[in-house]
Amino acid sequence: MLSRVANSLYWMARHIERAENTARMVDVNLQLLLDYRSLDDERLAGHWMPIVQSMGDEETFLQLHPKATGAAVTRFLVFQEENPNSIVSSIFQARENARMVRDQITMEYWEELNRLYLFVRSSEALRVWNESPSDFFQQIKASSLHLIGLSYATVIHNEGWWFTQAGMFLERTDKTSRVLDVRHESLPKKGAPKAIDQAQALEWSAILRSCSAWDAYKWIHGAEVRPELVAEFLLLNEDFPRSVRFCAEQLNLALRKISGVAESRFSNEAEKLAGRLVAELQFSTIEEIFDHGLHSYIDTLQLKLNAIGEALFKTYIAHAFSNLESELLVQQEEQQQQSFVSAALILGENCNRGRCE
Repeated sequence: MLSRVANSLYWMARHIERAENTARMVDVNLQLLLDYRSLDDERLAGHWMPIVQSMGDEETFLQLHPKATGAAVTRFLVFQEENPNSIVSSIFQARENARMVRDQITMEYWEELNRLYLFVRSSEALRVWNESPSDFFQQIKASSLHLIGLSYATVIHNEGWWFTQAGMFLERTDKTSRVLDVRHESLPKKGAPKAIDQAQALEWSAILRSCSAWDAYKWIHGAEVRPELVAEFLLLNEDFPRSVRFCAEQLNLALRKISGVAESRFSNEAEKLAGRLVAELQFSTIEEIFDHGLHSYIDTLQLKLNAIGEALFKTYIAHAFSNLESELLVQQEEQQQQSFVSAALILGENCNRGRCE
């Protein structure tokens, strides 16, 4: 597989996952504000700024907005194209990457992604947003889940598909950890809190809902919301599809499916780092994590995830050409492949119009 194709599939999946995660986080926090109608401007800023910080976009936000108001933060995270991680920007980038590899995805997948792209570009999206932000976010989430289902059900599970899985699970691992880190300032630097009040319980339940984890959490722990139980569920649960441990294991599996290397071995830096992270999560306890400090642990975790992403890029994407002749050969191969795809698309359109020859 061409490194360009692998890169596009990887980032297509990451951007789709990023849009869905941002939609869930903003939706839940808008609903949470219904319980905080008496907050003044300073306390509202204290509610919204940690969300921007957890996404790693504080510097970009402050360049564009003087204060962290609800309107400014939601615009920044949802519609602002100057923010490369906003929902709209993520969908634009996912669609552009998919366009580059049309021959690697199915017609059903492309049509759904294109439908989502056209929706967020339309005046209809603004109308839905103004009437009901929750309905707007529901459309984003439903389309993302539809795309995941189409990927599993219609795309061949070959090397390219495993690159999409690697992208999706790396992004999901990162975002689950960031959601969990949103309210870290309410915790002691080390150790679990002795007790939390009702307002804090609402905030921790919002963290669960931001990860679509509320129902799954209740099946195990009931309605009792405690920070250490929430953190343990989102970090170490081996069965919940959005926990850090589950996603890290799936990421590790995807990397090994790409290379064909057995679980107990590694052939590149990305596999080594992913396998090490899985082992650490499998043999960690929530008591150890809180003793270390939850915020500090998550910071370290995100650095490890960044290292895996960089190692994956260096291994499969950033191949140095040994000479000019090799580079020209690859460029010719890419051009031929693109010409073949364009011809196939034209033929398909002619057939649909009854002019197939």
